Order: sequence, then structure tokens, then C-alpha cells
Amino acid sequence: MPRHHNINGNIVPFTAEEEAEWDAREAAYAEQKANEVSVESNPYIAKRKLAYPEIGDQLDMLWHSIDQNPELKSKYFDFYEAIKAVKVKYPKNG
Repeated sequence: MPRHHNINGNIVPFTAEEEAEWDAREAAYAEQKANEVSVESNPYIAKRKLAYPEIGDQLDMLWHSIDQNPELKSKYFDFYEAIKAVKVKYPKNG
């Protein structure tokens, strides 16, 4: 069933973009709820989540590992170049 807005008493159907956004929110909420259940039944999951570095730090570690290995630079070229572009655009001392 299509979703609608009620705008000043007028029923307006969602655009395709709004439908996709709503679907994504519902999926994210369902995943969050599933994770909450699994954390309760598997305490190691919560401990791991707290112990892992932040995702940005993990990506930075991965990038630096690739940066030090020419074979990996070639193999993961798109990933490497995308991260490198951000690092060049926004340097630490900039």
C-alpha cells in the first residue's frame, strides 16, 4: 500500500525518493531491534562493539596498511584513491 502525507488536510502520495527513504529507515530500525535482541542473548557482541575502534579509525588503519603496500594500492585502487582524496583535501595540519 502506498504511503501518503497529510499536508493541510490534503492527502499527497510519497514520491519514489520518499518511499525509498522510508523503506531504508524501516530496515535500519528492524536491524537495530534485531541487534538489540542478539546483544541480550550474546553478551560477547556488546563487549566486542565496545572494544572495537571507531569505524573511522578502522578505515584509517586499513588505508595506511594499503598505503604501505604497492600491491594492495593496485588491488584496492578505488578505495585507496577515494580516501586519499579526502586526506589531501583536508590535511591534519590544514
